[in-house]
Amino acid sequence: MTTTPSEHDIHAYVDGRLEGERRAAVELYLARHPERASEVQAWQRDAHRLRTAIGGTQTLPDNGALNPWAIRRRRRQRRLQRVAFAAAAMLCLGLGGFGGWQARGLRGAGTAPMADAMQAYRLVAMDHAARLDVVPQRDGDMQTWLDAHFAHAARLPDLSGAGFHAVGGRLFATDQGPAAMVFYQDAAGHAISFYVRPPGPRNHLLPSGQRADGGLVAQYWSGQGYNYAMVSRDDGVDPQVAAHARQQSI
Repeated sequence: MTTTPSEHDIHAYVDGRLEGERRAAVELYLARHPERASEVQAWQRDAHRLRTAIGGTQTLPDNGALNPWAIRRRRRQRRLQRVAFAAAAMLCLGLGGFGGWQARGLRGAGTAPMADAMQAYRLVAMDHAARLDVVPQRDGDMQTWLDAHFAHAARLPDLSGAGFHAVGGRLFATDQGPAAMVFYQDAAGHAISFYVRPPGPRNHLLPSGQRADGGLVAQYWSGQGYNYAMVSRDDGVDPQVAAHARQQSI
């Protein structure tokens, strides 16, 4: 058999309503396609169970919804709907990055100051939902990486005096444009981030300040046409280290 049997022939075969050459053609097709044959056999078992369950009810009026072919059609439709939903979800996730900018879009420029910087910190340092895009191999690698995307931004702060070293960086897409975060850690695993992004089309530059939210503190400021933030946990000495780095960069 060189052609695939029609759905009508398949269902007629399952229900025992196919005879002669058409039945033989379906059986030959199924013999050559084991996966399809397994599916058809499962339908036959369902049909048999259904006939057994409703045996002796011939006096009842016909109910099209209980027709084996109708039941199988509904099952296939539900399966196709699940596949379509999964495909749509994957498409939405794929559209989260734009123009090569990794991770998900961050919001916050129009709300509390540098809320996007704090969200980026949570994604990388606390939720571990976003991997680093770049890991330095030698001194100066992180500065080179940052300069490639933000040529006129402030220099990266040096936190080595407090035991923190840059261990990687990540790019984000925000409402105000592309942003970058450089991630610092010390030997104990404490984390501080340096975050930079443009002020957006409305040129929303920030005064020097700080704010705490959800166990984090952001030290923020503006300069050289960009907004910056040092983000850390709000306990221990990390906020003091971040504050000192901000003062050096202003």
